[in-house]
Amino acid sequence: MSDRVEQLIVLGREHYNAGELDRAEPFLAEAASARPSFPDLYNMLGVVYHSQGRYSDAEEAFENALRLNPRYTEAALNLSVTYNDRGKYERAREVYTRAVSASVGQPNALDRFARGKLANMHADLGATYAGLAMFDEAVREYTKALDLCADFADLRVRLGNVYRDMGVYHAAVAEFEHAKKLRPDFIPARIHLGVTLFSLGKKDAAIAEWQHVLTVEPGNKSAALYLRMANDEHGPKPGSALPR
Repeated sequence: MSDRVEQLIVLGREHYNAGELDRAEPFLAEAASARPSFPDLYNMLGVVYHSQGRYSDAEEAFENALRLNPRYTEAALNLSVTYNDRGKYERAREVYTRAVSASVGQPNALDRFARGKLANMHADLGATYAGLAMFDEAVREYTKALDLCADFADLRVRLGNVYRDMGVYHAAVAEFEHAKKLRPDFIPARIHLGVTLFSLGKKDAAIAEWQHVLTVEPGNKSAALYLRMANDEHGPKPGSALPR
């Protein structure tokens, strides 16, 4: 590899990793033109093009990356998202299925980036189901996400919220508590745990959660509001639904 191409790759990667995608583009494009056998260059270019709304160019770049390395999971997932953005839903599904098929039953075979991306895709689908009140399907998708990334506290909170909406309060509390263990000062876990405990009539325990939030983030408006409501004799009674 010539010094010039190596320098282009280094500069392009530095800007890419810094999130400076527009600045990364000319370096990556020139490097890919000079060395068209490097799949990671095409994958980075695809991400750049996708961020610019150039979906056709992004699609071509990700396809080039996969042509060079058919087992490039990150590029496959990126291509699946791009196909979906272009309305090519069947092709998106096919690429996604191929990307995950090798990892069925052994999610740890994927690197952390790929597991995280897959988990977020399942979580997004779970959120869609939850918004349509299709709670069983939402639970299934969030569970798949957590099978891949069990330490994602935010996903546990989202699953807990679905359980609460289903009226399965013990499961909701378990998810919020698990999220707290993963991240003791994760505010959404404590906020939603407090809401659920209050709904169960456990006022003191709920207040304790919201008070802890205010020690971590004194200006948290949700915790302050819930505390005022809990302490207001004219406010909602234990077991009533609180605003989110």
